[in-house]
Amino acid sequence: MKILIVGSGGREHTIAVCAAKSPRVDKIYCAPGNAGIGQIAECVPIGAMEFDKLVAFAKEKAIDLTIVGMEDPLVGGLVDEMEAAGLRVFGPRKNAAILEGSKAFSKDLMKKYQIPTAAYESFDDPEKALAYLEGAKLPVVLKADGLALGKGVLICETLEEAREGVRTIMEDKKFGTAGDRMVVEEFMTGREVSVLSFVDGKTIRTMPSAQDHKRALDGDQGLNTGGMGSFSPTPFYTEEVDAFCKEHIFQATVDAMAAEGRPFTGVIFFGLMLTEEGPRVLEYNARFGDPEVQTVLPRMKNDLIDVVEACIEGRLDQVELSFEENAAVCVILASEGYPVSYEKGFVIEGLENFEKKDGYYCFHAGTRLENDKIVTNGGRVLGVTAKGATLKEARANAYAATEWVRFDNQYMRHDIGKAIDEA
Repeated sequence: MKILIVGSGGREHTIAVCAAKSPRVDKIYCAPGNAGIGQIAECVPIGAMEFDKLVAFAKEKAIDLTIVGMEDPLVGGLVDEMEAAGLRVFGPRKNAAILEGSKAFSKDLMKKYQIPTAAYESFDDPEKALAYLEGAKLPVVLKADGLALGKGVLICETLEEAREGVRTIMEDKKFGTAGDRMVVEEFMTGREVSVLSFVDGKTIRTMPSAQDHKRALDGDQGLNTGGMGSFSPTPFYTEEVDAFCKEHIFQATVDAMAAEGRPFTGVIFFGLMLTEEGPRVLEYNARFGDPEVQTVLPRMKNDLIDVVEACIEGRLDQVELSFEENAAVCVILASEGYPVSYEKGFVIEGLENFEKKDGYYCFHAGTRLENDKIVTNGGRVLGVTAKGATLKEARANAYAATEWVRFDNQYMRHDIGKAIDEA
């Protein structure tokens, strides 16, 4: 079969690598893709938001299955457009992708269906938000309502920081129209955990837990990014926590979306906070989390295409997910200055060191091919992932593998998975 993957980052490279393992897949296209994806798929110069061109391409090439990796086209309704054209596609429709597209919607959904989350209020008027903050308990979390590439969240320790945050999000529009509305949320403390899941509208199958590192600098300092690394599984996600989440969060969310007339088919990412009062939902994403997917999906024993088709056909209840009994750690190699400003175009050397290295991966996030050389083309450039029998072994392997590859202005965190040592 011929498949099309929509997107250009480390998530889409991971999907492509796993899809290529399927004996059912003969040809992979990716729009627009990147240099790494181009080594196993044919990249086509169509942007993820060019819906008409994507539909036309899928029809012209008789694509059997399209997998939409990125959030923007999901929230924008690409799945609806493709289905209307009679194409087979994996991902939530626009009315279900709102689970990620609007934080206010997701918070209201959790409140209505009593899904555990932080207390909150939402505002579309900055003056009302400022007035509310005068009496709010600090610290407080401000979230741009719409999509902001994982960066539209501000943790404010003082009232002055909160006031400045309102100006940044709602008045200065740092995150664009995502800041037309804003959620003010109770600050929760605890361990953060990510759980990815396959969903077919009614049934949910969860994958092993993972933990992301959002802050740019060591010690969880600096600005929020799209993710500087991850590890899976996390020792803090115990059987007891899993049992609670399955009963009160995972299936409850799928049921709530169905009850709202928004059945969800695709991948739901659950961002959780393990508080002293129990697990709480921090956020939902309507697709694979990145970089978490880089430590979870390569360990799945199932044929990815089989699972995806079971979701599309509403028979996920007949599938049992199976994963390797090991661990994985991903360290992001970024461009110095990310997430604010950074240079591009530096030649990447050493990528051949990952060839035929079992248990090691170098997923491309921001790369392009230029004069037959692979060069940097983004803030997050590569995701160096390694497996190990234990988390500590996987972490040691991943950091050792970061030395196999290099480019000018390279930056990485040195404490990805350090929480493992504290478990």
